[in-house]
Amino acid sequence: MTDLAGRVVAIGDPDDARIAAYRHVRERDLAGREGLFVAEGVVVLEKLLRSVRFRPQSVLVAAKRVQALAPLLAQVPAEAAIYAADQAVMDAVTGFHIHRGVLAIGRRGAPLDPAALLRALPARAAVAVLVGLSNHDNVGGVFRNAAAFGAGAVLLDAACCDPLYRKAIRVSVGAALTVPFARLAPGADVLGLLAANGFETAALAPSGAVALAGWRAPPRVALLLGAEGPGLSPELLARTPTVRIPMAQGFDSLNVAVASGVVLHHLANGP
Repeated sequence: MTDLAGRVVAIGDPDDARIAAYRHVRERDLAGREGLFVAEGVVVLEKLLRSVRFRPQSVLVAAKRVQALAPLLAQVPAEAAIYAADQAVMDAVTGFHIHRGVLAIGRRGAPLDPAALLRALPARAAVAVLVGLSNHDNVGGVFRNAAAFGAGAVLLDAACCDPLYRKAIRVSVGAALTVPFARLAPGADVLGLLAANGFETAALAPSGAVALAGWRAPPRVALLLGAEGPGLSPELLARTPTVRIPMAQGFDSLNVAVASGVVLHHLANGP
C-alpha cells in the first residue's frame, strides 16, 4: 500500500461534492456528461489506464477492494483523484448496485478525423463501418470483436449511438477505449471517403451476392454493418459489393455484433 500512501481519499457521504460526477450514473449517461464518460469494472479501468487517447479524471472504488487493487490503483496518474467508499455509499451515489465495485470518470480525447484515421492505417487493414447502430450492446460487441480480430479502426455514422456510453464500454470490455474510432458528419458520403483513402468496401447483408467462404477480401477493406431490422439502405447496397453469411435453411439473420465477429475472424485468418 506504500505506493498509495496519501492518495486514497475516504468518502463517507454520498452527497460529498467530490464524487458528484458519479451521481445518478444511468440518468446522466442518457443526458450526456460534458466531455466525460464512465468506465466500470477492473478490466475496463485497466484499458483506460493504458489508453493514449483517454485519461482518467478520478477513480471510485469500494473500500473493501482497495488493498487487492493497490497495484492497479498505483498506475492512476497523479493528477487523478482516487476515492474509496463503502458499498452502500457507492450504491447511493450511483443510484444502483455497483457489484463490480470499481468506477472511473474518464475525459474524452479530441475527436479523430475520419480521413486522417484511414490514411494512417497500414497497407493491409480492416475497418468496421457502423451505419445506424443505436443499440449500445451491439456497438460494444462490435468494438470487442474489432479488438479481438485486429481491425484497424471503427467508423460510426452520425446516427450511431455513443461508443463511450457506460454500457457500450462495459460490453466492449474496454475495447472502445483502445480501438481507434471516428464519427462521420451527418450526410457524409462514407463510400466516397473510403475510396478516396484507398479502401475497398463490402456490405454485410443476408442476401449478399457472395458467400463469406468464397470472398477474397482486398488488402484494405471496410466492412459495412447496418442495424438489425432495417439493415443497410438500398442506396448503399447498390453501390458496393455484398457478402452474406450462409445459415441453416429457414433462418437468415444474426445479431449484428455476432455477424461482425464471424466476418472479422474470416478477415483475420484469410489468405
